[in-house]
Amino acid sequence: MNRRNFIGFGVLAMATLPATLSALSSIDFRKEKPDVWTAHTVDDAIKAMYGDIKPAESGVTVKAPKVASNGGAIPVTVKSDIPAKTVALFQDANPEATVCVYNCDKDSIIDYFCKIKMKKSGTIIAILEGQDGKFYKGSISLEVALGGCEG
Repeated sequence: MNRRNFIGFGVLAMATLPATLSALSSIDFRKEKPDVWTAHTVDDAIKAMYGDIKPAESGVTVKAPKVASNGGAIPVTVKSDIPAKTVALFQDANPEATVCVYNCDKDSIIDYFCKIKMKKSGTIIAILEGQDGKFYKGSISLEVALGGCEG
């Protein structure tokens, strides 16, 4: 094999490897666990996602403003130092409780940010499924200001 072919095949292999690996490790939770996305309570959503679990009330930090002036775009951060398989975010203010589920690998850094919509004041709960098979929980309560002001 000449040098140009060798380099060309190497570049091609390096370009396709990340897509192949992400496809292998990715789980479509909407397809695999459809009841998670239609559950109306946080408890039902957690049970549909993980079964009957008793998460430790530690190890996960959830941050959001105490008063959200815009219920349509509430910034939420979830952090943990625990190696995770999955991190799921739930809220109890909207008709469907599940916000999102992140699929993690052993090297993932658990420092996620998203904006969620909440129609009224409530609680945001994060459940982390650890690589050790244990479950951990973090939560925060917040108020959603009516009329777009911070009350």
